[in-house]
Amino acid sequence: MPLTLSAVLTSPASVATAFTLQMGLLKVGVPQAWPKSKKNLNYVREAGVRQFISTYNRVKDLKGDELLWGDEVEYGIFVLDEENKKIRLSLRAKEIMDNLNKNEAIHSYENEGCNWVPEYGGWMIEATPSRPYTGYSSDLLRVERNMRLRRKRLLTELRDGEIAPTVAVFPLLGAMGDDGSVPPTSVGGTVTESDYIGDGIINPHPRFAALSANIRMRRGEKVSIRVPLFHDTNTPEYGESAPCGGCGGESILLWRFGNGELSRERYGDGFVIVGCSSSAKEFNDEGDPVTLQKWLVNVKCEGCLGLFYRSAPGVIVADADWPRNGDVVVGSEIPDVPGWIRLQNGYYLPMASEDGQDITFLEKVSTETHAKNQQRQSLGSETPMFRRASSTQKQPQELADLKSALENAVSSSLACDEAQMNNVRALSSRTNDEAQMFNVRPAIHMDAMAFGMGCCCLQITFQATDMDESRFLYDQLAVMAPIMMALTASTPVLRGRLADTDCRWGIISECVDDRRPAERG
Repeated sequence: MPLTLSAVLTSPASVATAFTLQMGLLKVGVPQAWPKSKKNLNYVREAGVRQFISTYNRVKDLKGDELLWGDEVEYGIFVLDEENKKIRLSLRAKEIMDNLNKNEAIHSYENEGCNWVPEYGGWMIEATPSRPYTGYSSDLLRVERNMRLRRKRLLTELRDGEIAPTVAVFPLLGAMGDDGSVPPTSVGGTVTESDYIGDGIINPHPRFAALSANIRMRRGEKVSIRVPLFHDTNTPEYGESAPCGGCGGESILLWRFGNGELSRERYGDGFVIVGCSSSAKEFNDEGDPVTLQKWLVNVKCEGCLGLFYRSAPGVIVADADWPRNGDVVVGSEIPDVPGWIRLQNGYYLPMASEDGQDITFLEKVSTETHAKNQQRQSLGSETPMFRRASSTQKQPQELADLKSALENAVSSSLACDEAQMNNVRALSSRTNDEAQMFNVRPAIHMDAMAFGMGCCCLQITFQATDMDESRFLYDQLAVMAPIMMALTASTPVLRGRLADTDCRWGIISECVDDRRPAERG
């Protein structure tokens, strides 16, 4: 199952209540519909900021609090129809959850217990230990024991033919029409207005339907999730063409979820634009190719160390982790703004000074250069435009040698053989239409929040001993997150089709995208 990690810090009083009674907290209220809630938005924003500041001030000076953590496992409940060889969603999650929590209350005196809370889908249920784990190594032995206890207790509430596997997604969600659940639900409804799933599969808790409807209404249309379709020899959307070799070399296809509104207008819901992780070409929202170039940062100003990033041409970001002289950055020239490049990380850099001093900042180097940037050092600042050098600044001859070494770097650092490189060159030599079709791929289209929030995972939440430890944990977990995402990738089938992706993160991101057209660019 996918694994989600998070670090939090709460006050001792709230911890005692939340963890002693239950680890999950979801209150029942009456959510406001989007039209009614709009007039209260300013109050909600201001109140939210005040509450955050109040909470922060209450806990920021805590020291030596107890390290507590816990896990949350999400289950999907399905019905096996052996006679018709079908599997459907079982919409009994609330009934099962209520029965389980009633039994937990009867046996609350036991040392080890469980807590059951609702999830988005009417077929989903979430379970946590009734009390948290602590910082002692002995508590590591509790984890598997409590997980086994949760599964045993869940199985006691299932009927004949029902199963509750811990899988990331129900592969046929949205592919079975009105016959996808028990009891059956009609496709569509006033909440989602979906073409694939019905409102009846949403958990009856008022929060979930309100979220779905409000996201759709604020957005001004249904969500549009487009995941690249896997290219197999029998995939009808690809015709009779053989599966392409991807991007060549060690490059991988990239699905830039959350972007591409203009490409959607151009190609419709059935297609999505993809790119290559190490390609010399990127594609903008319109699907047009953008040539990437590598640049050596070499500010030819006596005593200058490097450049500040810009959030836009001419807008300095003084506190960013700016590039130093000798670093290599990747970006593309901006046709409408001569003398500027847009980097892959979204920042901008000028190629030379604009104050008439004719100072060069960036120099082009080979696009196949893959030498590592030099080690960065702690540096001071004397001007808003450049960074002043210290005694450790590289000398001009050292920069010249570095540039020469970068220009002479061989493509063997890519660890790909000549045949793979030929494949890349062959792809780049195609006609414009063919090259564009290589990046415009058939997509699996989904149009409701349920496709993302209907995914399950294992989550782990920490309470740190103080604010510093909480920040440290957060930073360490942020580094681990992509590794854990790769190790737990388990979402290769969506709406009954084989996807060319394996992780659920992009689906979740797009299913809650409530940005208006102007906000989406």
